[in-house]
Amino acid sequence: MAELRSVLRFLYLQGLTGLSLGASVPAVGGWCFATLPPAGTSAEDVQLLFDSFDRSTLVGVRDFAIVMLVSRLGLRSIEVARMELRDVDWRSGELMVRGKARRQDRLPLPSEVGEALVAYLSSGRNPADANHVFLTCRAPRGPIRADLVGDVVERACKRAGLPNVGPHGLRHALAGELLRRGNGLMAISQVLRHQDLATTALYAKVDLLALRQVAQPWPGAVR
Repeated sequence: MAELRSVLRFLYLQGLTGLSLGASVPAVGGWCFATLPPAGTSAEDVQLLFDSFDRSTLVGVRDFAIVMLVSRLGLRSIEVARMELRDVDWRSGELMVRGKARRQDRLPLPSEVGEALVAYLSSGRNPADANHVFLTCRAPRGPIRADLVGDVVERACKRAGLPNVGPHGLRHALAGELLRRGNGLMAISQVLRHQDLATTALYAKVDLLALRQVAQPWPGAVR
C-alpha cells in the first residue's frame, strides 16, 4: 500500500491526475500474534537431549551443564558464555545472570542445575582458576563463545534423533512447560527475563486446552 500511495502522489505532483489520491488509500491492518507459534519441544524430548550426553567425558559433562542451564532456567547463549564463578551463590542457591544491556538478574538455582555445574567444575576443568565457568576443552583454553551453545544443542538433537531446536527453542519449551504447570504469564516473564510482558503473551497461545475453556461459542454452532 505504501508503494501505491507513492505512485498516486507522484502522479499528482507531475500533473497527471487532478486530485491527490495518496491519502485515500487505506492502511492495511497489522494483526499482532495472529498465528500460532510453532509447536514447542516436549518435556519428553528435552529428557532425550539430557540422556544423549556421555557424562564420563569432560566435553559431555560440560555440554550437559550448558543444556541444563538453557532448558531449566531459559538462559540465552550469550548469558551462558558470560557466566563467571562469582555469579553462582552456592549458599543462597541463586545464580546471577548477566543479560542484555548490562542487565543483571538473580534466579533461583534448582538442585539439578547446581549438581550439573558441580559435576563439571570438579571434572578437571582447565584452568581450574579461570573466572568464566565454561571453558573450551581444546587449546588454547579460554571462555567459550556464545555460538558454541547452539552447536552443543544441535549435536545433542542429532544424537537424540530430534530436529534441531536451538537454544531459543529450549527457552520456548521451558515457557510452555511452565504454562502447562499452571504458572502465570508474570511468573514466566520473570523467569525468561522479558522486559515487555507482551513478549511473554505469545506463549499463552500454545496452551490450546486452556484456551478452549475461555473461547466463546460461535453463534449457531455447537461447542
